[in-house]
This record gives sequence, C-alpha cells and structure tokens, in this order.
Amino acid sequence: MNTDNTISLTELQNFIGEFWYHYDEADYPKMGAAFAADATYLSRSDSGACPFEESLAADLTGAAKVVPWLIEHRDASPYPLRHHATNLHITHHDGDVTYARFYIFVNQVTNFVPFAVSSGVTEVGVRRGGSSPSGLEFTKMSVILDVTNSEPLVGSGLPGAENASANT
Repeated sequence: MNTDNTISLTELQNFIGEFWYHYDEADYPKMGAAFAADATYLSRSDSGACPFEESLAADLTGAAKVVPWLIEHRDASPYPLRHHATNLHITHHDGDVTYARFYIFVNQVTNFVPFAVSSGVTEVGVRRGGSSPSGLEFTKMSVILDVTNSEPLVGSGLPGAENASANT
C-alpha cells in the first residue's frame, strides 16, 4: 500500500477510465462519488463561440453543482455514448493533488456504425480521499472541446495536400 499521497499513473488511468465508464453508463452514484466536495469543473469549446456553446459550457464549483450538471448533460445525450481518455500523462504535483492532461475522444452509434462525436483536451486535478471505489477524487476537471477546423500548423501543409482542406 502506498504510504504517501503520490498517485501513480496506473492509479490515475484506472480512476479516469472508471469515471468515464460510469458517466457513459449513467451510473450516477458512482460517477458523482468521483468529485471532491470542493471540485471545480469547466467545460467549453476551444473557440468559446461554437453554435452549440450553450449546451456544453459550464463553469461550476462544488460537487453539489458539478454532479447535477453532468447528470443533466448525460441524460440529454444518446446511448450508447463512449468517452475515451488517451495520451494520459501527469503534468505536475502540488501538495496532495496530482495534475494530469489527456485527450478525450467521444463516439456514439448511428445506423449500426460508431462515429466520432467530439474530441478535446481534458486537464484534471486528483487527490486521495472521497468515496470513489479507488479512494481518489477529482479536485478539478477542465474539458476544452475541439470545434475549430484543422488547418496546417505552418505554411500550406504537406506537399500534395494543398487541396485537402478540412472544410471539404
């Protein structure tokens, strides 16, 4: 057993995967148990001005506000819905909180075929405590969803790809 408050990457991966599974399956007691009483939650698009910004934007403090918002958001979404956390890495530690970042990819099924719904970058703060099965809890979750069209990072892009715009 770990005698200090350091959270390993394995523990973090398990906790985050467990959270998204419970969210997707609408297991609200287990999903809600993942948030600290003083947790902060931010959700928005990368531009802050997408056509459906109102449906995804939130800036909340306290599990008593975060959890009901997430429940309302999930209830309004389709089933099955799958959230995938990829490229998870620890960014730093501050006191008893471990901070991490990962890409989020979301898919749903339409006409028997899974397709991408959304992607983005999520940053979290996690500490030991709370009532989740893993003994961990979110102190912070920030979900910034990609809505800006992809364009070459520099110049006109790769040779031969000049006419392969993301807008087509």
